[in-house]
Amino acid sequence: MSLTRESIRDGILQDMLERSGVSIHVTTEEERHASIAAMLGGRGTPAEDVWVFGYGSLMWNPAFHHAEQRLGTLPGWHRRFCLWTPLGRGSPDNPGLVLGLDNGGSCRGVAFRIRAAQAWEELDIVWRREMVSDGYTPRWATVRTDAGPVRAIAFTINHGAPRYAGKLALEDAARVIAHAEGGLGSCAEYLMSTVDHLDEMGIPDRRLHALRDRVKALLQARPRTAGAA
Repeated sequence: MSLTRESIRDGILQDMLERSGVSIHVTTEEERHASIAAMLGGRGTPAEDVWVFGYGSLMWNPAFHHAEQRLGTLPGWHRRFCLWTPLGRGSPDNPGLVLGLDNGGSCRGVAFRIRAAQAWEELDIVWRREMVSDGYTPRWATVRTDAGPVRAIAFTINHGAPRYAGKLALEDAARVIAHAEGGLGSCAEYLMSTVDHLDEMGIPDRRLHALRDRVKALLQARPRTAGAA
């Protein structure tokens, strides 16, 4: 299953969480709208266009309407598999890991410009996807692009969230990713797709390449099931 604009708007992620029985707070509509309003300074329609920074699947499957996109670098944060997920790419019995922006280094990604008149509607789509629970903290950050710096919304990891995994060693993260699977597919597929798309976009990530290679080795070392060719 892949996320689309329609499925996100219809609340597919919220529904998955609510039906799972997992004890995770699901962001309410009131909380979501209050968070967006706070980022926009209390305005329903901002005075200027709004930029959003994507560093994972948001880069190639944003699912929101935007007027422009630019490759850019976010200093002070790096891309890491650091958020446990009991759904989507994992299960309650076998949680997976998804990407977050953690402190330190820098991150190459994509900055998307949303027209001011569409900002509320499009950010609502983004929030339904990224802020379905308390895993991330939205913040304004400066992204460096070839056309100049832009002030963008970045979804950084919430260190206070119970699902924050910390800085897992490569081997520990690889074992989790090699075995976890959920309603949106396997954690390994998510990693492989991320690396492939980053390479296609000219954004190599050595840490994720090393993680992918280790996950591939673990998958290849799995014993074959009975009857397999």
